[in-house]
Formats: sequence, structure tokens, C-alpha cells
Amino acid sequence: MDLHRRSLLRAGALLPLIPVVPALAACTQEAGPVEGTPRPLPIPELLEPDMDGDVATFTLTAQTGTSEFVPGTTTATWGFNGAYLGPTLLLRRGQPVRVSVRNELPETTTVHWHGIKLPAAADGGPHQPIEPGDSWSAEFTPDQPAMTGWYHPHPHGNTAQQVYRGLAGLLWLQDDDDAAEAGIPSEYGVDDVPLVVQDKRLAEDGELMDASFGTNVGVLGQTIVVNGQVNPLFEAEREVTRFRLVNGSNTRVYGFRFADGRTFAQIASDGGLLAEPFLTDAVHLSPGERAEIVVRLVPGETAQLISAEPRMGSVADPDDVGARDELAILTVTGPPAAADAGAQEDADADRTVPAVTAPEDLGLPAVLAEVPRHRADDAVETRQFRLQGFQINSRAMSMSRIDFAAPVDQLELWQVVNMDPIPHNFHIHNAQFQVHDVDGAEPPPDLAGWKDTVYVEPQRTTRLLVRFERYTDPEVPYMYHCHLLYHEDEGMMGQFTVVDGPGSGEPSAFESPAPDGRRGYGPRSGAAHSGH
Repeated sequence: MDLHRRSLLRAGALLPLIPVVPALAACTQEAGPVEGTPRPLPIPELLEPDMDGDVATFTLTAQTGTSEFVPGTTTATWGFNGAYLGPTLLLRRGQPVRVSVRNELPETTTVHWHGIKLPAAADGGPHQPIEPGDSWSAEFTPDQPAMTGWYHPHPHGNTAQQVYRGLAGLLWLQDDDDAAEAGIPSEYGVDDVPLVVQDKRLAEDGELMDASFGTNVGVLGQTIVVNGQVNPLFEAEREVTRFRLVNGSNTRVYGFRFADGRTFAQIASDGGLLAEPFLTDAVHLSPGERAEIVVRLVPGETAQLISAEPRMGSVADPDDVGARDELAILTVTGPPAAADAGAQEDADADRTVPAVTAPEDLGLPAVLAEVPRHRADDAVETRQFRLQGFQINSRAMSMSRIDFAAPVDQLELWQVVNMDPIPHNFHIHNAQFQVHDVDGAEPPPDLAGWKDTVYVEPQRTTRLLVRFERYTDPEVPYMYHCHLLYHEDEGMMGQFTVVDGPGSGEPSAFESPAPDGRRGYGPRSGAAHSGH
């Protein structure tokens, strides 16, 4: 990346009204960068539930629509309860939930609750299809720490296209007994702000280019969309803001950082709060991963959140996988000066902003959560998953094959090996696992908490400790897969059941209500209920 391109990013960080280039790597096969002054960051609607007795109920409708990514042009998009993305669902630990999903799309879809531990029949994977015009309901009771999850389609062979068109939304799980939350910004949309980050390939007429068009990792778009907005601007109301980052892209790995190199705190990963906050200048997220950060901006400041130098390991061709791309994500301005500041404003404009040197500078508690560490010596079962081509363990995904059965409440060690010179990652349904090591090395602080998705560097081994608690169902499987969605759709996925009693490491036949195939599914609709 040349210095001229770097300077454009830094200029955008300093002057929010200068045209901001959302992606600085030009691509002749798609429209040029979307220029213009930053536009206000939309905040997804916080959908509080209706109550049916003690059950929190939500209704989602998957529908078609149009969005304006490029000023003056419209783009055909899909969304939940709107044209693009969906509302944030407010869940509470221990409160039963029922979500009814209506499919008004022209094709079959599903809705998966990414990051939530729940019964297999409510998971919303490829075995719970919703035909056009049909509805499906999932019932479950979240029982895990407060966290940022998300929901998105999961039809076998067609997940990438549907997510790319806009079908995704945030899950905000609260835990009323979580004392640490009292010391962290938590007013939704004010100082607790979701950022669903995606990349798009836009044609000259503003339409989305096909999500299957790209490199061997899938589509890499040069237009960044945050909460459905290109060139977004967030005007902070308070000095300290919490951002909930969601990598909602199909393929792209982001290295989130600020163009001025400022330090901030990471406080949470996929499964919730870390044991303690740590200071950093970058957060690396592959598709499906989430992180929560806390940053300070004083009155008069402007900062540019960018993506640069993502931590991807030794990839064969960095340009083909976006490893050298520098992307503008979000312009952030500090809060307005106090109304009674008077002449003090001029002095404030000239003062040196003290650097953040400790989490306490951000008002954060020293201890966030209790995160007991699993021990590899306690693992009863060891399994290996070799990611190569579009297969896992030399097998492509089959809807009619269960790859293994895992005993409930048994600690297992999963060795995930990326055999390829290109990026992969790994997501496990119905689980929050711990990263034991990366090629024998202790995981960095951002991987020390609960995870459900993890990047797996090329030609390296990442070992995970995972336990499947509470829910068993010998008839309905969960998924594990690469969350680079093109890879998932092409077959880099497997399935397992959680059972009482001894498990099995051998594949077995399975008669799915949703037959194998990229788009064809058998009819099935109705309610999925929680069970043990």
C-alpha cells in the first residue's frame, strides 16, 4: 500500500467533512469508491420483546427491499423487518424466548442464532428450512453470560448469497446479575454502539455484484458498509464509548484500528466479557467473530476507525485475500463541549489529550468477569479437523451424514488444522469454547475469553477446549464449519449430535427434512422447543 493511499486515510481521520474513501484498493471490475461527506451512522432498532406470560416473543420477517449505498442510486437488498439488516433483539439470561420468523423471500431460508447455546431443533441451521411464504418458530432459554451474538441465514449451499444481500442482525444478551456491566458504557445507541461491518462489490449501476464472484476465498468488496451505511459518521455524546464490532462479511478479515494509532481497551470477545480489560491498538476479526472495545474521544476530536494489516498469518498471496487492503470504516467525532465552557473552549482546543495508558483511564473496572480456564489434561476426547480445499477431514458436507456424536457435558480437545496456504476459520454451533494454544503457543489476550468462532492461520494448528452442556438430541445435528461463507457453501462443513451416554466418532446416516442440494429443501415449518 503506497504512502499516498495511507495519507488519504489519515486526512479522513482529521477532517470528517472531506470526502472519505471507504476502500483504497481500486478494482476495475466494480464501481469506483463511493465518495461524499460522511453520513450519520444508523443504529439498528432495539427490538424489545412482547411478553406472553414469562416468554419474551419476537417476530421477524425476511423480506426484499432496496437500499441507497451510493447517493442517488438504489440497490436491491434483503433484510429482516426492513430493507437491509434487521433489528437488535434484546435477550435476557434465564428468560424464555420465542422468535417467529416469516419468510417473504423468493427462496428458502433459515435463521441461525450465532453464539447462543440452545437445542438443536431451535438452532436455525440447514435442517430447519423456512419455505417462501412459510413461518418457523424457535423457542429457547439463553443461559450464558452477557454477550454480543448475531443472527443470519444458514441454508446449505446458499448462506453466502443471503448474508451478502443483507440478512443479518444483532443479538444483545443481557445478564441482570452481571455487576461488571455497571462500570461499562451500556446505553444502547448512545455510548454502547453496535457496528455490523460488511464489504460489498457494487456495479456501476449500484447493484450488488454476485457474492460468488471473487477469489478462492470468496467475495472481497471494496465498499465498506456499517449498519447499512457507506461513509458512516458517529457523533459521540460522551467521552467514553463502547463499540460492539461484528464482522458480518462473507470473507474479509479486518484489522480494526484507529488511523492515529490511539490505544483503546478490548473488553469482550464472542462469548462475552474477558476476565480483565487489556489495552491494544488493533482488533482482528475474521467473518462471524465479534469483539467489544472501549475508546475515549474528548470534545473537538475526530478519529477514523480503519482496517489495516489484519492478522492473517503466512498467506500464499496477500493481495488475493485482502491482507494488504486499507479500508476506512467509520468516522467518529468527540462529544460537544460543555454548554457553559465559554472561553475555556479555546484552551481545550489547544490542550494535549492525555494518552490512555491503563484501562482505569477509561473508567473500566480492573476485573470484568470470572473466566475459569479449562485444562487440556481434563479432556476426555480428542478430535482432529483438517481444513483443506472445501472439505474437512477429506469429506465435503452432506446433509445425510452425521460425522460424530459428542457426549453431553464432556470436555473435548479439538485440534483444528489449516492445511491450506489460504485463510480459514472455524465456528462451532451450540458452544462457547476456549482457545488452548495456537501451534503450541499460548493464545494472545484477545483469544483468552469465550469464543465460538476463531481464525485458523494457514498451515497452523489451533487447539480448542469445548464442552456441550445441557441439550441433547440424537435426531437433530449441530454444525461446525469454516465461516468464510463461500467455503462453507462449497462443503467445508460437518455436523454432529450431542447425546446422553457414550458418543461415537464414526459417521452415520441421517435422513434430513432438508435434502442435500444448494437450493432445494423439503417442506417443514413449525416450532422448535427447548429440551434436554
